[in-house]
Amino acid sequence: MTNTAKPARQRVWILLAVLLLAAAAGAIWWESRRWEPDRARFPVQGAWLDAHDGAVEWSTLKAHGADFVYLTASEGAGRRDKTFTAGLDAARKAGLQVGAVHVYDLCAPADAQAGSFVIVVPRDDGLLPPAVVLDLDSRSCPQPPGEAAMQSELTTFLNQIEKHTERPAILMLSRSFENRYHLAARLDRNLWVAGDFLEPTYAGRPWVMWTATSRLRVAGATGPLRWVAVHQ
Repeated sequence: MTNTAKPARQRVWILLAVLLLAAAAGAIWWESRRWEPDRARFPVQGAWLDAHDGAVEWSTLKAHGADFVYLTASEGAGRRDKTFTAGLDAARKAGLQVGAVHVYDLCAPADAQAGSFVIVVPRDDGLLPPAVVLDLDSRSCPQPPGEAAMQSELTTFLNQIEKHTERPAILMLSRSFENRYHLAARLDRNLWVAGDFLEPTYAGRPWVMWTATSRLRVAGATGPLRWVAVHQ
């Protein structure tokens, strides 16, 4: 073998390896768009949607296997989802159970946030328990409060929305929020955790809901969905 032949053959093998890795990555990416939790372990599944997800064909979502949807109703003290009421009515007509979500702002007053939520979300015994998104957001709250101040304001907020809905809220804890505040051990509420494909353990205690993927593609939805499994 000549001196020039060996490097040429090495380049061919390197190119083949790169192509194989690219093909494998593409296959994994494609499968990730279709992956859902095992129905044998998690028979009840659904989606969390907001206005940014665009139009949804609710009957198609139901036919895909969704048992419920959670719809974002409000964010912080002043942002209310104008599509919530229409989505609530349409999802129910398709046979889906519906719950309301509030995205909590650590820097906004609790009373104002609760006011936004109760304006949008009706008193309705048929709604699922409300869910509260708890995350660290450097844009809306660049200087998060300390643990005592956070828990005091959050408790005020929860008391008000739970009085309105007449049921305990579910805390949708992000990993970063829980790492900072360790709220799972402080408040006795059901937990909603998140982690693509792998069941999260960061809450330190059992959870009832899991955003198992944020990439699911289904017919009837214009973009990827956050797909949620219920632990029974």
